[in-house]
Amino acid sequence: MIRINLLPHREEKRKQKKAAFFAMLALGGVVGVGIVLLVGGYNARAISIQEQRNQVLKTAIVGLDKKIAEIATLKQEIEALKARQQAVEDLQGDRNQPVYLLDELVKQTPAGVYLKGFKQDGQKVAINGYAQSQERVSEFLRNLAGVSPWLEKPDLIEVKSTGLGQGKSARKVVEFNLNVLIKRPRDKDKPEDGAKGKTPAAPGTLPATPATGLPPAHA
Repeated sequence: MIRINLLPHREEKRKQKKAAFFAMLALGGVVGVGIVLLVGGYNARAISIQEQRNQVLKTAIVGLDKKIAEIATLKQEIEALKARQQAVEDLQGDRNQPVYLLDELVKQTPAGVYLKGFKQDGQKVAINGYAQSQERVSEFLRNLAGVSPWLEKPDLIEVKSTGLGQGKSARKVVEFNLNVLIKRPRDKDKPEDGAKGKTPAAPGTLPATPATGLPPAHA
């Protein structure tokens, strides 16, 4: 005897499969949302940690900038103090410059040269006077340039022939004007540029000129 099942089992199976599909879909959605939340939370935590590190670095950089500014200020103050100290030392040393100047002019003025006058303006000294000949002026310049420890860089401004005295006692001499620099005590022992390996010309090497009755050399 043949039995026929008239119950809608196929529809039931379809419903079950459909229900299982939606359940899996829902489960997948929940799992996906969970994964997204976990990844988002991890990224947010990592970003927060990095922001904290960045903030620490910014704070450290600001502190270093302040220290650098303080160091720069200290350097400026130190330089200003050094400049003041140097100015005070220069003032103390410059008080003795007239003594050094007079002493050097007496020592370095050769025979046959008569200094009429000199004027100091800062480190520059203007000198004018008479000489028996141009050779005497050259000797005086050599003494100032290479022999004197206090005077340097003489610069001859003018030299010309002129007469000294009146009538029969008049003598033909050379009148000169020159500038020379006087060193400060702190610069006296510093070697000049190009001074190494060079020997200054010895004074008095030029031929002597007969005396012409000029007054003796003095400062």
